[in-house]
Amino acid sequence: MRSITEAGDLKGKRVLVRVDWSDHDSFRIENSLPTIEYLLSNGAHVVLATHDDRGNMEDLKKFVPEGVEILPNVRENPGEESNSEEFAKKLAAKADIYVNEAFSESHREYASIVGVPKFLPSYAGIRFVEEISKLSKAFNPPHPFLLLLGGAKIETKLPLVEKFLNIADEIFIGGAIAKYVSIQNPKITLPTGNLKALDANAETIENLKLKIENSKFIVWNGPLGQYETGYTQYTNELAEALANSHKEVIVGGGDTLASIQNLNILDKFSFVSTGGGAMLDFLAKGTLPGIEALE
Repeated sequence: MRSITEAGDLKGKRVLVRVDWSDHDSFRIENSLPTIEYLLSNGAHVVLATHDDRGNMEDLKKFVPEGVEILPNVRENPGEESNSEEFAKKLAAKADIYVNEAFSESHREYASIVGVPKFLPSYAGIRFVEEISKLSKAFNPPHPFLLLLGGAKIETKLPLVEKFLNIADEIFIGGAIAKYVSIQNPKITLPTGNLKALDANAETIENLKLKIENSKFIVWNGPLGQYETGYTQYTNELAEALANSHKEVIVGGGDTLASIQNLNILDKFSFVSTGGGAMLDFLAKGTLPGIEALE
């Protein structure tokens, strides 16, 4: 996999950049800009492709730097999600070079993620390369290494637990997934009290603070409570404890990001991934369909 910074002369080239601006998320948009600015400064004509969950591409256009073209919502074409070769060729025909700057979408086999690279010289964006580099540290981490998992989707977290039992020193599992955990292992700890509660509790946070204090490297993905319905207290307390720990902390996931953005502590973490499901899949498998398409 090559970075766009290794592409050579870009002057006059049309470059199709797949970004993930789907939720109009300022964090993801801002992290895609260095790639766009690099291309523009090297004389390329930039064409952006994204889907738009909010269904308002006009609102997205205000984020687009001057001189950059943005395509219609790729999700409007059924060939996107079905990974249609016809749609991939149609997208590829708009450019000379392809860049994937949508790490957060790269666990999905969409035409604009895995189809287009079959027809164009293809590269990873600047942030995409950084995502892989920073997240890969979890495969050979400093010790003691603490893995913190929360949220509600057990099917995305269980492969991670099974893999990291051999790597992490401790794994804490909270949120709704805690009640589904059947693996018995001394490395795994759960919240105290009722595992079906809508949030964690003060005792659980105090236990976690001790684990954080005794760790050198920490990865966190997923809230401790039903964050989206307002049970935010203990997720926020965990976020603040990690932010003030002076430890190496990598975080990711939608509700996790929302918590640290709301607390205005984004810059206190070693690395904040743009990916939720993509981060989990990459940590579990060491690759993603979007990565393999660039190789």
